[in-house]
Amino acid sequence: MDSVTDRQWHHLEAADAVRALGTDRERGLDLFEVQRRQEEFGPNAISRVKGAGPLRRFLLQFHQPLIYILLVSGLIATALGEHVDSLVILGVVLVNAVVGYLQEAKAVGALEALARSMVTEATVVRAGQSRRVDAKALVPGDLVVLRSGDKAPADMRLVSVKNLQVDESALTGESLPVEKGERALPLDTLLADRGNMAYASTVVTYGQAAGIVVSTGDRTEIGRISGLVAGAESLDTPLTRKIEAFSRILLWGILALAAVTFFAGIMKGESVPDMFMAAVALTVGAIPEGLPAAVTVILAMGVSRMAARGAIIRKLPAVETLGATTVVCSDKTGTLTQNQMTVVEIRSGGRVRAVSGSGYEAGGAVEGVAQGFADGAGNGVDGRDEALRETLLAGILCNETIIEAGELGVTVSGDPTEAALLVAASKAGLDRAAQSARLPRLDTLPFESQHQYMATLHGRGDGAPPVVYFKGSVEALLQRVSDSMAGDGGRLPADAARIQAEAEDMASRGLRVLAMAEKELPQGTRTLDHADVASGMTFLGLQGMIDPPRPEAVDAVKTLHRAGVRVKMITGDHALTAAAIGRMLGMGGSEDGCPPRCRTLTGAEVAAMGDAELVEAVRDVDVFARVAPEQKLRLVMALQNQGEIAAMTGDGVNDAPALKQADIGVAMGRGGTEAAKEAADMILTDDNFATIEAAVEEGRGVYDNLLKFIVWTLPTNLGEGLVILVSVILGGALPILPVQILWINMTTAGALGLTLAFEPKEPGIMERRPREADHPILDRELVIRIVLVGGILLLAAFGLYRWELAASHSEAQARTVAVNVFVMVEAFYLFNSRSFTLSPFALGFGGNVWLLGGFALMMALQLLFTYAPFMNVMFGSAPVDLLSWAKAAAVGALSFLVVEFEKRLRRA
Repeated sequence: MDSVTDRQWHHLEAADAVRALGTDRERGLDLFEVQRRQEEFGPNAISRVKGAGPLRRFLLQFHQPLIYILLVSGLIATALGEHVDSLVILGVVLVNAVVGYLQEAKAVGALEALARSMVTEATVVRAGQSRRVDAKALVPGDLVVLRSGDKAPADMRLVSVKNLQVDESALTGESLPVEKGERALPLDTLLADRGNMAYASTVVTYGQAAGIVVSTGDRTEIGRISGLVAGAESLDTPLTRKIEAFSRILLWGILALAAVTFFAGIMKGESVPDMFMAAVALTVGAIPEGLPAAVTVILAMGVSRMAARGAIIRKLPAVETLGATTVVCSDKTGTLTQNQMTVVEIRSGGRVRAVSGSGYEAGGAVEGVAQGFADGAGNGVDGRDEALRETLLAGILCNETIIEAGELGVTVSGDPTEAALLVAASKAGLDRAAQSARLPRLDTLPFESQHQYMATLHGRGDGAPPVVYFKGSVEALLQRVSDSMAGDGGRLPADAARIQAEAEDMASRGLRVLAMAEKELPQGTRTLDHADVASGMTFLGLQGMIDPPRPEAVDAVKTLHRAGVRVKMITGDHALTAAAIGRMLGMGGSEDGCPPRCRTLTGAEVAAMGDAELVEAVRDVDVFARVAPEQKLRLVMALQNQGEIAAMTGDGVNDAPALKQADIGVAMGRGGTEAAKEAADMILTDDNFATIEAAVEEGRGVYDNLLKFIVWTLPTNLGEGLVILVSVILGGALPILPVQILWINMTTAGALGLTLAFEPKEPGIMERRPREADHPILDRELVIRIVLVGGILLLAAFGLYRWELAASHSEAQARTVAVNVFVMVEAFYLFNSRSFTLSPFALGFGGNVWLLGGFALMMALQLLFTYAPFMNVMFGSAPVDLLSWAKAAAVGALSFLVVEFEKRLRRA
């Protein structure tokens, strides 16, 4: 074969392509040549990149600072002989690892999905014989025949075409089937505009063709996308990045504090073994053992809540990522729109009528037309507007498409534009079956790209001559019309300039325009020829259609703008259409008076930009059209380069690389390709963009609850560490033992802390702007609160411990009181932690009944800790009197009041 790159086949004439590939456009390849090329090029399949095996993926779950802290605490507990505690800690580690592994296992599959998207069989001509073969056996140079309903098995240069239309939406984002031809195209023609090529995994919707295979397997366009998916970086979520940074700081802080404790005791003359045990006690106390489990449970609760709202989370940390999202990059077709063409405007008889409703459902109406005008024959349209009736009638009679209603909704067999015409007529009360019976079809001139129209001949009863209905492009119609129909059915001279101007006005708003006409033929005519429609036609009207935005998507975009989240459209569709949809969605501006960003950038303009220039452009532009898969990837990376937390939505194969690169990828569950679903972190079960807005709200709620848990649990760890440190500095026995610290940390985290996972979202959560990506988990105000409560715990626990000893109580009783102080303060502080600014009384207690249940459970556990003999033996506790309980409870109540006072000062 000649050396011709895969990117140049569209530029060659068909004969030159055949010659370059060493094949024959009639006989195909000889069988021996096929065998030789199979050995040279290998199977027509996408290669699978070997990733980490199951064992390595499982072990990597332990590669986290918090897990290291827990493992160390487990080893320390084992060294202390506290095997029960060590087993509990190690059990927490194991559960977290298993959950993480299972979530990740579901996510490893994008390349497999791309491989599955290749068809299994193809019709190929070899040695002059047509045969069905396994698509994996195809080689460059094979002659493949395509018919309606076929999926292209490889990338092909078309050499023979008959009315071929191909659905390329999954590859390019083009919302309408693309007409194909044979002529050579300029070298710089974009992928979506290469009308002489058929690409692997695109679907033939109409006509037939023959093509020569030019690329197979990894060398196809879909194979190239597979490489982009494999190369796209899987980023950590904002939460995992912050938890990891926070854990490192915590780890080094704990080690430093333990070292200070050890050396302070040595300098005071304490023994090395005693100081080692004190340092161990401090380490165990400062480690938030319950944090990893709490993170998992709170995220899992978020998963459950999102599932109830139509969003399935495939990777656990992604639950929170949407809450941090600053920009949503959305595909247009099938995401912001329904991927269902809809007639929205009709011009006929000198009038302009809007058509309401969207998609293939029959809901909606034609402006000024009441369904009540429908007669028993399904004639429907107001009889005073004959031009409108005939315009709609031409749309349903000159039509080959079938619409069927099923359990999963409406399905269309045929052309989406013809489906839109059928739905528009039904909104005016015209019944297709009734009209087809009244005007039976006699002959058809099918749509051909060189003619740009379709025409059908229909018989009429009562001896009336047959009539031709015509549907096609405005350019094809204008050269054939001699007059136009008025609203009352009369004839007026055709005004070609006015018709052209009206069509251009509609097209400027992103509408696809179809022109309708009719003509009576002589009595007895039973066949139709192109000469019959060459002149003398009567212009009826224009129907303008578009794949409109989902109504709920318009509201969702507004809500996201109010929440400080920008929405950008990144589509493979035409710039004019994308700009029109963007305007309908309210993109390009915001409600706070920002300057409009209505400019649309095309893929060609993006390709011409350097990385630095693109980073600046994405800040100011919200609509990107005619964008190739690698350009979607570049756009997402450019946003991330600016520090944005980028969510990407999509449903096509062409979206998969960007879905994987984004901080959170969102795929469509119903209309999405398997490749998109496997590359995504979240799947929308209802294919509804508005669900993203709901998920952003849930994500913010999840982050709030995580932060509430952290701010609730850290004062305990701080207080425990400070109690140990102060006791070492002042000398004397430890007020709380390591095993008692473990009891406090593990039981309170489970019985009290995890109830915060059920805390409902606070009012106004979608009115605040997204938190900044580099914003730390704990800001100055939260650190102050942690230190405040930690200080209360230090003073109260250490003070009551010394008080109990002074009152001649045993050391075990004094330690029990100190433990009870920690538990009581944590229990009361839990109610403070429901909101960082609002009082729990303002929130009410009905929103989270688990809180009260957790409080009661913790009190029961603490009674068991204090009075059960086996617990006294295990944990070194001892029964105490009612006065000791009252002291601990009083400290808890006092801490509650202090925190509420601090909140009030902050609100003032």
